Amino acid sequence: MSQATARLGGHLVADALVSQGVSLAFGVPGESYLSVLDGLYRHADFRFIVTRHEGGAAFMADAYAKLTGKPGVCLVTRGPGATNAAIGIHTAQQDSTPLVLLVGQVGQDVVEREAFQEIDYRRMFGSMAKWVAQIDQAERVPEMLAHAFQLATSGRPGPVVLALPEDMLAASTDVADAHPHQPLQASPSAAQLAQLTRMLEAARQPIVIVGGSGWSRQACTDLRLFAEAWQLPVACAFRFQDLFDNQHPLYAGDVGIGINPRLAERLRQADLVLCLGARLGEMTSSGYSLFDIPIPSQQLVHVHAGVEELGRVYQAALMINAGMAEMAAALRLIPCRHAGYAAGAAEARADYEAWQGIPPIYLGRQARLDLWQVVMEARQQLPADTLVCNGAGNFASWAHRFWRYGSQEQARCQLAPTSGAMGYGLPAGVMASIVAPERTVLVFAGDGDFLMNGQELATALQYGGAPIVLLFNNSQYGTIRMHQEKHFPGRVYGTQLHNPDFARYAESFGALGLVVETTAQFGPALSQALAHRRQTGKPALIELRMDAADLAPGLRLAS
Repeated sequence: MSQATARLGGHLVADALVSQGVSLAFGVPGESYLSVLDGLYRHADFRFIVTRHEGGAAFMADAYAKLTGKPGVCLVTRGPGATNAAIGIHTAQQDSTPLVLLVGQVGQDVVEREAFQEIDYRRMFGSMAKWVAQIDQAERVPEMLAHAFQLATSGRPGPVVLALPEDMLAASTDVADAHPHQPLQASPSAAQLAQLTRMLEAARQPIVIVGGSGWSRQACTDLRLFAEAWQLPVACAFRFQDLFDNQHPLYAGDVGIGINPRLAERLRQADLVLCLGARLGEMTSSGYSLFDIPIPSQQLVHVHAGVEELGRVYQAALMINAGMAEMAAALRLIPCRHAGYAAGAAEARADYEAWQGIPPIYLGRQARLDLWQVVMEARQQLPADTLVCNGAGNFASWAHRFWRYGSQEQARCQLAPTSGAMGYGLPAGVMASIVAPERTVLVFAGDGDFLMNGQELATALQYGGAPIVLLFNNSQYGTIRMHQEKHFPGRVYGTQLHNPDFARYAESFGALGLVVETTAQFGPALSQALAHRRQTGKPALIELRMDAADLAPGLRLAS
């Protein structure tokens, strides 16, 4: 709608979402924003995916933005709804994901009385959102919604929160809609590109780290062409492994938790590190140990969309404020007047291939359930463009270390939280299988991780989602147990879990549930899950009853 006709504030919110290009949102309904729901009812093509928990809805909105490149939208009610959704806002902040959260709010006539479910959202979300505001006047809805989307998608992307008082939503006004937002990014200057070219030509042991948000398919193609021209080894930041094809001979591995020691040493010995898009936070920097603070011993070129991130921890030799699409397009045009670094790239690739081999915990023993073989079998059976989703826990290291992700140049292949939020994988997988039903979606989940949002299997069945879930069941919070054994060996406390029969749990929702206890059982179970998905369009869950002593690919409890 573009004409200024009288509308309820809630209808204005619904119309503003549509005018900003939104056609799908996630949330849990609430009485505090009934008129928004009524406004969405008027838009027959709009899809509102109703989840079973606001945390699941916020995770879906975050994953949707990563998958599609469009801002995710989440609608929740006041108080408990907002607090439940907070985990998704923190994840969007740390992952630099464009997300708009709309929260119902008490009426302005009772504000500051600690009315029913009243919270000051500016104070609550102020430290983890790019902007938190409250729309007090219905006539300002188009303006403030447009600003929310503009801010969420420009510079370093991130979450924006808008509170919607009930009386504002019930008011009527005749304001016109705003124009769609226009995401803006900075570009590198000619002088910066010239300096970078000189640094590349002078380097002897360079390496590239890529990560962060804002990567389009074309940007990934430009990055690959740049790397091929210079024969540069490319490593991917923590949980951004699909930015560069893992099968490519220039791919050197991931820079995250459990980094290949040889890759870590290569980074320490590099004379030039070109970091594109990654914040170089604690996980990507191995606890801030790969680079000296504040001045790295390596020449560091740090490129980031958010100017506030440049120089935040590391005083790089060259800092460039630019979007990834803009920077990658410029890199592609840099002429290579250099012999290239083929030898170094080949060594880095060989180190990666060796790191992909059988982990030490399986050498010299016959494991009842060999998780390395499980991942190898999954790689063999599933298509190359399989979309892999995971939450947080040691189980995820099997996906990070041994799965080979395709490149976003073809299609996004990894959805995971850099914030380390548990419970992310299943909502992300449910969302992906609803939004991209033609894709195979594989969820890696731990037993503790899965039950934080296991109820979203109901959402999958309601909307036709069909992810395949690999559930690593070791009856414990494995990551915490690992740290416990490291710092307080033998004093197990607070990390054990009593679990349900996960296969029957999945079946209770209408999904296929399978149990695997040996390596030989996994291949047939995965084939059955894939056939079930093709034939019924419904999810499947494979419970992997693993040895609790296998804490991580390189770590096993002593017998």
